[in-house]
Amino acid sequence: MRDTRESRLLLVLLIAIAFALITVDIRGGEESPVDGARRAAAAAFGPVENGVAAAVDPVGNAIGAVRDSGERHNRIAQLEQQNAALKTKLGSDDRNRSRVRELDRLLKNSAAGQYGIKGAEVIAIGAAQGFSWTVTIDAGSDDGIKRDMTVINGDGLVGRVTTVGPDTATVLLANDPDFTVGTRMEKTDELGFATGQGSQPLSVQFLNGKAKVKKGDRLVTFGSSKDKPFVPGVPVGEVVRVDPSGGGLTRTVYVRPYVGFSKLDIVGVVVQAPREDPRDMVLPKQPAKPAKPKPTPTVTVTISPNGDIVDTEGNVVGNIHESPDPSNSQDPNGTPDATPNADNAVDEQR
Repeated sequence: MRDTRESRLLLVLLIAIAFALITVDIRGGEESPVDGARRAAAAAFGPVENGVAAAVDPVGNAIGAVRDSGERHNRIAQLEQQNAALKTKLGSDDRNRSRVRELDRLLKNSAAGQYGIKGAEVIAIGAAQGFSWTVTIDAGSDDGIKRDMTVINGDGLVGRVTTVGPDTATVLLANDPDFTVGTRMEKTDELGFATGQGSQPLSVQFLNGKAKVKKGDRLVTFGSSKDKPFVPGVPVGEVVRVDPSGGGLTRTVYVRPYVGFSKLDIVGVVVQAPREDPRDMVLPKQPAKPAKPKPTPTVTVTISPNGDIVDTEGNVVGNIHESPDPSNSQDPNGTPDATPNADNAVDEQR
């Protein structure tokens, strides 16, 4: 397009329209008039994201590399190709083992909380429809996924479903600045609201300004009405900093989330809430505290004016004026002398 006055006016008009749509979308919230367009975009681009994810799958690349190596006639090229395929395969095995461990943690957490989950894989980061912290998963309405469902992984709370297409869904992550979830502190049951701060720890505002909170305290989700968008008992994070209350009605602390939002892979969408609040059952077990070392017993002796060595119970155990005499180590009957040698009896005068 030529740089003319008309083209510049068109560009300004398009930018104005874009900002107007963003404003309408933000003010509309959950009932945004452009929500239908987002769902249509998810339905249109979801299969493309799935295809791209499949294309870059390392396992598929390894298989393709092995096939290609069989078609080469040059022996050196064959060996190089097979070597590269082997390295890729080994890397894929490590990744698969890591994913198996991640899936195992997810299943254990869902069992502990009695959550009915639908497993999914993260296939894309970010969203074309906005500027928020989101991921796209390879499960949608055809899999029973609905809007405002809780998303977890083997570590804890991941986020909530915001947009659903037939084959994919968009998840708003818990570290997004627009994300807020009700929390409950372990043991004390103090309630608060956690808000995302991007790459920074979550900001949690407790309702009780005098709540006793210390570093290391742990939080779980409090749960929502009818379990949407949040089910109760999902681990949120651990307190890393406590701000002075300053006499206010509320108190703010900072919590490090259990979930690493920059390395998400296997997640679970809670499609069935637990019948009862699992409380703190899903939290990871606290490491056992090391046992306190037992004090070493010490023996205190005193020396009387006549040279007798007296222990703490008042028993005479020796005399400093006694000199060792090997001939007196036994009595005439062959019994060892019961009186200890002074050099061995005195360890330290305290």
